Amino acid sequence: MARQHIILIVDDEKNTRDGLRDALEDSFEVYVAPDAAGAMAVLDAEPIDLMVTDLRLGGDDGMQLMEQVLKRPKPPICIMMTAYGSVDVAVEAMRRGAYDFVTKPVNIDRLEILIRRSLKEKATQTENAELREQVQKRGNLEQLIGKSAAMEEVFETIRQVAPSRATVLIQGETGTGKELAARAIHALSPRANKKFVAVHCKAFSSQLLESELFGHEKGAFTGAFERRMGRFEQAAGGTLFLDEIGEIDENTQVKILRVLGEHTFERVGGSVTLQTDVRLVAATNKDLATLVAEEKFRDDLYFRINVVQITMPPLRARKEDIPLIARAFLKESSTENSKPFRELSQETMSMMIAYDWPGNVRELRTAIEHAVVMAQGPRISPQDLPASIRGESASRPYQKEPAAAQGLNLQATERMLMFRALEESGGSRTEAARRLGISRRTLHRRLKELDILKNKPAA
Repeated sequence: MARQHIILIVDDEKNTRDGLRDALEDSFEVYVAPDAAGAMAVLDAEPIDLMVTDLRLGGDDGMQLMEQVLKRPKPPICIMMTAYGSVDVAVEAMRRGAYDFVTKPVNIDRLEILIRRSLKEKATQTENAELREQVQKRGNLEQLIGKSAAMEEVFETIRQVAPSRATVLIQGETGTGKELAARAIHALSPRANKKFVAVHCKAFSSQLLESELFGHEKGAFTGAFERRMGRFEQAAGGTLFLDEIGEIDENTQVKILRVLGEHTFERVGGSVTLQTDVRLVAATNKDLATLVAEEKFRDDLYFRINVVQITMPPLRARKEDIPLIARAFLKESSTENSKPFRELSQETMSMMIAYDWPGNVRELRTAIEHAVVMAQGPRISPQDLPASIRGESASRPYQKEPAAAQGLNLQATERMLMFRALEESGGSRTEAARRLGISRRTLHRRLKELDILKNKPAA
């Protein structure tokens, strides 16, 4: 049974703190304090989960109390209340770390909703942080990192599905980390001490894939000189990961469906029925629902593998994670290439965040390794990144910058970059703005201000 959450009410008005305690004690364990000293005494003695404090505490300042409390090693959630409610006070309280703000007289229903919501959010954040730590320790998956909302959703789904036997379908673009997510599910499951076996279906022809998955008997086909154990046998008791499952032919789909339904199969060329206990995780960068509609993928297999679905977000949809991922890759690449660790310059990071990363995390890893190898200065500069990240073509001969740009004329350089972006985008202002990492409105304004379309910069 989960323990009851512990709430602390701090208010110098006895009627207020006693009234709040009476209203909340059916749902929570509630302590009260009349001032900052009393609040700190309770916090030292009890594992307080959430504190509701008045802004005015007689001679004490509730805002200062909150700031002091939030500096503790395991601070409680803080909600501020005051009779002097205003937007400015609310903003200041939130800026200093308050979860939310209520005014007096306190609406008990709203306060209880805030308390429950904040406790649930904190529990989810704690669980996801623990998940990331477990994944890193148990699965050596330091690349599966991120604090964006999209990745928090991925972590939450992994946490819930990992202990079960359910099949999982992981969707996402190439390079988004689908196999890493599959390995995380395995590492956090009861099967973690058994094998994780990965098969990249697109790498095999139809005949070879069938043999790869189910094994074959000696003489089953030309070149089958001895019996071979398939991946379903190798992964017994563990997890089988089928990457690019949308590439397999219908005959193999039927056999996989049978394994999922009956837990049995035969080797190619064999007649002995074998039992297997395997947890299946599949991945694809295709829209399987569309393939089903086009009758290119069996609907019954689709429903079997799609018990739980995880969508790995593209890197361009979680750019706030780029600094975290880049730093992890910097450490890794520096060690592997025997290079000194160099931080990314601010200009380099800005360029990386502006870039769309069509190859996703996989492309980011390659770009970081390139920069680590090529860097010579104290920090990694934009020139250390691959040409594609800098908006240049690696195969295009070097083009001399305009004379004004060489003289560090900022306006001339800006004109040249905008003209180049328009030229490489075929005149599309939307695409040019994307390449430059600015909004279309900003591009349109600067085009007018700099007369880009009237005066072509010197090449």
